[in-house]
Amino acid sequence: MTTEGTPVNIPQTALAALVDVFVQQGHPHQYAEAMATSIIFQTDLDLRNAQIANLLGWLKQEHNDIYPSALDVVGKTSEEFERRVQEG
Repeated sequence: MTTEGTPVNIPQTALAALVDVFVQQGHPHQYAEAMATSIIFQTDLDLRNAQIANLLGWLKQEHNDIYPSALDVVGKTSEEFERRVQEG
C-alpha cells in the first residue's frame, strides 16, 4: 500500500521498470515490453510452483491423511489443463 492508502500494482510497476531498463540498454521499446512481460510471467509461474510445492510439503508433513487427495487434485488439474490446451 502507498502512504495514501491506495494499493500499489506491483506487477505493473515491475513491468514498467524492466521495460525502462531494457530500453536504456538499447532494445527497441516493443521488444523491451515483450522481454519484460516474459520475465514477469515466468517469475509469476515460478512463484505459483513454489507455493504449490510448499503447500503440498506442508500437507504431507502436517496432514498426511489428506495429502494423497491433494496430490490427486493437483494431478487432475494438470490433466484437465492439458486436455483444454490440446482442444484449443
